[in-house]
Amino acid sequence: MTLTRETMPVTAGMTMGLLLLLSTGVMAADAPGTRDGQWRYLGGDSAHTRYSPADQINAENFEDLEEAWVWDGASFDAQSGRSTPLYVNGVLYTVVGPRRHVVALDPATGELLWSYREPNTFRWEYSMRKDYGKSVAYSEIDGRGVIYTVSPGFFLTALDAKTGRPLEGFGRKVPVAGFPDTGVVDLLADLGHPYDPYYGIPLEKGYITSSSPPIVVGDVIVVGNSAEQGYNQSRIENVPGDILAYDKRTGKFLWKFNVIPGPGEFGHETWENDAWKWTGDISSWAPLSADQQRGIVYIPTNGATMDFYGGFRPGDNLFSTSLIALDVKTGKRLWHFQMVHHDIWNYDTPTAPILLDVKIGGKTVPIVAQATKQSFVYTFNRVTGEPIWPIVEREVPASLMPGEKLSKTQPFPTKPAPFDIQGLTEDDLVDFTPELHQRAIEALKDFQIGPLFHPPLHRDNDLGYQAALWCPGDNGGANIYAPAAADPETGVLFVPSRTDCTSRIMAPGQERDVTIDKPTGATISDYAVLRAAGVRNLDGIPIFKPPYARITAIDMNTGDQLWQIPTGETPDVVLNNPALEGVAIPNTGAPLHPPMLVTKTMAMYTSLRSDGTPALFAVDKRTGKQIGVVEIENRAFYGNMTYMHEGRQYVILQTGPTLTALALPVEGEQPKDMH
Repeated sequence: MTLTRETMPVTAGMTMGLLLLLSTGVMAADAPGTRDGQWRYLGGDSAHTRYSPADQINAENFEDLEEAWVWDGASFDAQSGRSTPLYVNGVLYTVVGPRRHVVALDPATGELLWSYREPNTFRWEYSMRKDYGKSVAYSEIDGRGVIYTVSPGFFLTALDAKTGRPLEGFGRKVPVAGFPDTGVVDLLADLGHPYDPYYGIPLEKGYITSSSPPIVVGDVIVVGNSAEQGYNQSRIENVPGDILAYDKRTGKFLWKFNVIPGPGEFGHETWENDAWKWTGDISSWAPLSADQQRGIVYIPTNGATMDFYGGFRPGDNLFSTSLIALDVKTGKRLWHFQMVHHDIWNYDTPTAPILLDVKIGGKTVPIVAQATKQSFVYTFNRVTGEPIWPIVEREVPASLMPGEKLSKTQPFPTKPAPFDIQGLTEDDLVDFTPELHQRAIEALKDFQIGPLFHPPLHRDNDLGYQAALWCPGDNGGANIYAPAAADPETGVLFVPSRTDCTSRIMAPGQERDVTIDKPTGATISDYAVLRAAGVRNLDGIPIFKPPYARITAIDMNTGDQLWQIPTGETPDVVLNNPALEGVAIPNTGAPLHPPMLVTKTMAMYTSLRSDGTPALFAVDKRTGKQIGVVEIENRAFYGNMTYMHEGRQYVILQTGPTLTALALPVEGEQPKDMH
């Protein structure tokens, strides 16, 4: 039988035990939200809500925040600023720099307590995700704290949380000079591909690395991964991003979930042309979430090789660009949902799914909500996989590229409403003045525009366009730079987003330099992906209507939007632009993704003031009304976090190579100059 979307029920594989658990209305013992001032996971909790009930910092004193300390990762060559620290039992833990050192810091001063670095390998040297580590994982074994980390070289290491020493009795000896005798698992050993412990998988086959921490669910460590990447792609082979699981005490391998199903596995028929044999990616480079009480781990995946062309892999390509619920003890699929069929838009699922318990029709319903680049929030009963609100298949444009066969339909949620731009028409272009609007239209005359899921174009196409422009693009919608957050007490989801479109052009694959983009022996695709010269602004004025970035508050009990606000302030280049002299300009927001967190009393996010000064903003989470602004030294990236330590609440901002801690002044202390 050929599998179609009609013959692949969302609930396929669901166990009767889970049905009974749902029908009895059992609530998770580890319900969403942090507790006791802790921040034990990358997203605060395993539900990834980025929520803290801490309320020492509130509307009355927010603007009194001052810099408490700054930890400089320069000696670790830190650059990207993507790693969110954990706060557990009086210590901060994080990773830093391209070596992805694991560090423990004093939460009151930022003083370094210990650090650990993995020995060198070619696998590390080749990795394209060295400085992209987002955090570590924490768990306990018989009351002993343990830190788990996955490196760019794709090793899993367990460290004693107090000393930073590799955990005795965990893992197996790695036959590479310099590695400790204990505490390490070579993850390549369980993927099923021939490899060398030092060099890794032969590069003509592909490459796999890591950019997010593992997650511990009960006694099981679940490990995601990240693929070799580059936006000028031309190779068709890569390594599938199969999900791995290990015993948290011993490091014993437990199971593997194949993200590209082989013969006899569910979804195999969605891979035509035998592309399952050599296609790769579909990794979970975004963080994982988990329902601890029910033993379910949620896996968001990205697309298959390549990001923008899939003519060599016809079919829907399960489990690319999907959300997958797995039984953590067995690795069996409980349910899944594919959010993009045959993805060629780089609509990889960029953020962790968020778990909430909401009230629908007077009953408590456990949900999982996935915010996406395409500006949708896909929402499901997290036990059964049933959509909370209907998700309908709608017709989308066909590709004009020779050899490309797209899905005729894509899934569109009916609720919640889209939170940012979808598709592009002339009505979406800047219209502060008629002249500007006409200039914007003229600027795009060489680009084909269209609705959501508007496909890429090839060079020398019959239409005469330079490229297609599709919206949202690589950096649009919800994205890794600013994960969504939620209030588990009210069931409100807060989605940061940015308005952005992408233009890329496909050219013959032979034109790419194989020594750079494709190791010798790899197969060249019919097409390579090239950057097209896009149009982003007109003399500094963004080409799209504002807001340029926003936060949307959605009541997940009803699916209705509560409010939407621009984030940051209108840039001076817009406010003081000669072309806008005398024009009343509303707050457009700054064109940056706004990293955020939610507390008992407010939502906080980071962005820029009009003059470009980085700042922390606070808004009333019920209304979106601004509470206050605190200027900071450096621009903040990725996810902010907060914790309570010795009676004092701290907010940590990831400010590039540094961590900046803010707190309320202590009585008797001299105020600190934050500039």
